[in-house]
This record gives sequence, structure tokens and C-alpha cells, in this order.
Amino acid sequence: MSKLDALSQSASHSLDGRSKGIKQLLPFLGPAFIAAVAYIDPGNYATNITAGSKYGYTLLWVILASNLMAVLIQSLSAKLGISTGKNLSEMCREKFTKKTSILLWIQAEVVIMATDLAEFIGAALGIYLLFDLPMLTSAIIAAIGSFAILEIQRKGLRAFEAVITGMVIVVVIAFGAQVFYAKPDSTSILLGLFTPKFEGTESILLSAGMLGATVMPHAIYLHSSLTQKRIVGENEIQRKKIFKFEFIDIIIAMVIAGGINAAMVIVSAALFHNNGLIVEDIDVAYHQFGLMLGPSAAILFGIGLLSAGLSSSSVGTMTGDVVMQGFIKRRIPIYLRRAITMLPPLIIILLGVNPSKALVISQVILSFGIAFALVPLIMFTSNKKIMGELVNLRVTTICAWAISGLVICLNLYLMYKTLLG
Repeated sequence: MSKLDALSQSASHSLDGRSKGIKQLLPFLGPAFIAAVAYIDPGNYATNITAGSKYGYTLLWVILASNLMAVLIQSLSAKLGISTGKNLSEMCREKFTKKTSILLWIQAEVVIMATDLAEFIGAALGIYLLFDLPMLTSAIIAAIGSFAILEIQRKGLRAFEAVITGMVIVVVIAFGAQVFYAKPDSTSILLGLFTPKFEGTESILLSAGMLGATVMPHAIYLHSSLTQKRIVGENEIQRKKIFKFEFIDIIIAMVIAGGINAAMVIVSAALFHNNGLIVEDIDVAYHQFGLMLGPSAAILFGIGLLSAGLSSSSVGTMTGDVVMQGFIKRRIPIYLRRAITMLPPLIIILLGVNPSKALVISQVILSFGIAFALVPLIMFTSNKKIMGELVNLRVTTICAWAISGLVICLNLYLMYKTLLG
């Protein structure tokens, strides 16, 4: 029996009630973990460490709010794939004009390039810091590692899911240990999580970067693709059950991703902000961890960065393939795509641009792409003719439009402040 047949059989047992408990859930775990990798990529390292060192625990609430948004957004994306058997970019091509689809495809590719910039530079930085190699050499090694993960993807989705999940666990262990070493103040953490506030325009700009690093446009496109044909429901009842299980997958993955992001801010606040240090560069953070907590803490940080960079970079390449096929019905070999998307970060490395600065800027760019993915997603999932019984509840639609409006207004304000302020 093939792995795909085994998955289908296990899912069938779950849907008809023959499997119970954790065994019933297992066939549906995986898609959200792949999508969640986008939420803990190296761009998060740059924005979260900067936020923690500059503002202490103040912007922790941005992580919490972003994660709550992410649960809703990823559930809509997953639901679209389950209900229609099509991913978001395919639905856009079907429902919009050809010109609109092409424009959406172009902006999606730009967003994915910005994403890959952060992810690839992050992986190269991890190797550079851990092994003290030249940055260009580290980038070449990161490229080889990225191609190796893509080769695993060719062996099957379950194998790819297992590898990505393993890499996420590495990041969890790394930052769990960092929090333990840093000994943060629990009262300050709670105040930061549940007291929304800003400290000037710069904190708003940084919050937009944190939002862009957490609610990722390419993850919105990808999740619908991961669920569209993985386990296909034969009727409305089965599709609703599949979505129920997938929602649990999303909750687990987003709680883990949110915990990692919060841990980054907490560690930075406890170590850097409380000691009067403003740390905006990842390499500076690495060396400070070594000085303040010891070599093992610095090594854990570097390993987490490398793992996050390699895994998220591979997921970004997968998304680029999905987006191109969906919007314009074209494909290029995935290895060629990977090679092309490596060029911008390699050029940045060759020009000697500060990698951490490039990471933060890329996250702000990402925040502008959220609306272009989110607005069509809400439109489709609110349409009963498209979604059937899985159409959004009225309250879900209201919350989704409120999130979309908030993101768009925030980005317009930031554009005004950046260009004119």
C-alpha cells in the first residue's frame, strides 16, 4: 500500500468514526505546520528582537493579536481548499478577469521574493554565526541545504511535513531554552500581552513589520493548496468533519508559532532592554547571547535561526509554484525557481548590505501584500454558492473584514508616515 493510500484509509476511518482520540486526528495533522513555518521565519527574528530590545515587553500584544488573526485567516484558507477542491490563486483566476489575475500574480511573486529574501539570508546568517564562515560561503551552503529539502518534498508530502515539523520543534527547543536562561519578569509579560499600546511612530512601523512577519501573504495562498486534494470529502458532511479536524491542526500549529514569536520578544526584552541595550542586528544578538548567557545559548540561537531559514525558504519555493500555476496556468521547474529566488539575497550579500536591515524592510513589504490575498479570500469564503455548507458564519465574515480593514488602514498610515513624515 502506498503512503497516499494509507493516508486516505486512515482518514476514512477517522471520518466514519472507526478511529478515536489522537488516532482520529493524526491523518489531518501537517498542513497547518507547513503553513506555520511562514510565521517563524528569520524575518520574525529581526523584527521581534528589535521590538524587544527597543520597547521591552510593550509590543507583545502585537504578537498575540497577529496570532489570533492568523488562526482566523488560515482557517479560511484551509476551508476554501477543503470545500472547493481549488486553491486561492485558482479561484482568483476563475472569478476575476485575466488582467486582474495577472496583476495579482505579479504582486504575489514580489511578496514571495521579499519572503525568500528574509528566509535565505536568515539561513545563511545561521551558518555564518555558527561556523564563522564568510557570508558568501554560508549562502552557498544554505543553497545546498535548501535544494536538499526540496528533494525530500519530491519523495512525498508526508515526508516533507515530517521534516518541516522536525525543524519547527528545533526552533521551539532553542527558544524554550532561551526563555529559561533569560529569567523574564512574568508580570511584565502579562502586561505586554494584554495592554495594547504604542510608543511613537517608530513603534507603529515596527509593529507593521511584526504583523507582516506573522500574518504572511504566501501562507494564505499555500494553506488552501495543502488542503485542496490532500483528503477529499465525498459530501458536505465529510467536508465539515475534515475542516473540524483541520481547525485543530491550525490551533496547535498557531499556538506553537505564537509561542516562539512571543519568546523572541521576551528574551530580547529580558536581556537587552532591561540592560539598556538596543539590538537591531541578528549577529549582534548572537554575540550578546554568548556574552550574557554563555556559548550554549548563542549556539541554540544560531541553530534555531538556521532551521527556521531553511524550512521557511523551502515552503516559500513551494508557494511560488502554487501561485504561478494558479494565477496563470504556468509552471517552471521547482529547482529553477529556487535558483532564481536565490539571486536577490545573494546580490545583497555580495553588495555588503546589512542583512538584519534587509530582513526588517522585507517584513514591512510583506505587510502590504496581506490585503491582496486576504480580500479575495474573504469574498470567496463568504459566498454560499462557492462554499456550500462551509460558508462563513456572519460573525466570521465581520471579523475577517475588520481584520482586513485594520491591516489596510495601518499600511496606508505607514506609507504616509514613511514617505511624507
